[in-house]
Parts: sequence; structure tokens; C-alpha cells
Amino acid sequence: MEKKQTISTKKLVRTALLAALTVAGSALRITLPLEVAGTTSFHLGNIFCALSGILLGPWFGGLAAGLGSAIYDMTNPLYIPEAWITFLFKGAYGLVAGLIAWSGKKRWNYVKSIIATVAGALTYAILYLAKSYFYNGLLVQGLTADAALVTVIGKLPATTFNAVVAIIFAPILAVAIRTALEENHLALE
Repeated sequence: MEKKQTISTKKLVRTALLAALTVAGSALRITLPLEVAGTTSFHLGNIFCALSGILLGPWFGGLAAGLGSAIYDMTNPLYIPEAWITFLFKGAYGLVAGLIAWSGKKRWNYVKSIIATVAGALTYAILYLAKSYFYNGLLVQGLTADAALVTVIGKLPATTFNAVVAIIFAPILAVAIRTALEENHLALE
């Protein structure tokens, strides 16, 4: 007889909490209106995308990261049309971070959290920059290949900054949260 797996209330609440923190982190932003690259932003949402994967594992972490980021996009009329893309790409961020953090027999630790965040950040950066080039640049705006490449180059500083901030802060927060939960007998499942 096949055993059904149930989703605990704690897991759902933690997923919703990290999705909400991702919305809040995404809202803490400085938007740079660049003539060449369109709009690009420095923000703190990527910290919570990585943290979601590290704390919740790949599936629920990916869901929290994608859902929180997409909900943020739905609060701004400029971003609404691409909220579904954000859901997929930021979901991939949390998914990859979770796959690495939860891989192997040894539970995640600080070093594994850094590696997970780097992998998640690289995954997202590649997806985002490819979308900026192919989808936004070539397809939507009808730019030449060179002009689309210039838009991608214009987005590199903010994309790099957001990745580096996540790589620095997500592992620190993950260890602090995990330690606090374990000390209060609320260990992650």
C-alpha cells in the first residue's frame, strides 16, 4: 500500500512567511531608469529567494521565492505582464538553492548555504539576462542584436549587486534562523 505524504501546517505557514518576506524584500528597492537598459533595480528580494530554498528545501523554497516575487510584480503595473516569468525565474532561484542546500546526507551548513546561494544567483542571473536579451530586447522591443546586448550590459551592475548582497546575507540569516529555531525546539522539517 502506498503511503500518502501530507503537507504540514508548519510547512505551509513557513512557505507563506518566506513568500511574504520576499515581497517585502523586493519592495525595498532603488529603481534606476536607464535609457539604454530600460528599468533595473537594486533590491533585497534575492536574499529571501535564496533563504527560501535553503530553509524550506527545493520545492517549497522555489514556491515561496517564485510566488513572493510574482506577487511583488503584481503590485506594479509595469511588471504585471511579466509576473509569470518572474514566478518561474525566481522560483528557479529558490529551487536551485534548495537542491544544493538539501543535497547529500549531511544537512546544510554555512558553507553549503553559500554554495547554494551562489548557484541560485547564477541560475537567476543567466535566466534574467537571457530574457532581457531575447524576450525584451529582440522580441518585444525589436532591437538589433547589438542594441539588445547593450541593454543586457546595462543590467549587469544591478544584477551583480543583487547577487552579491544575497550571497553575503542569505547564509548568515539561514544559520541564525536555523539556530534560533533549533534552540526553541522548532527545527525545520
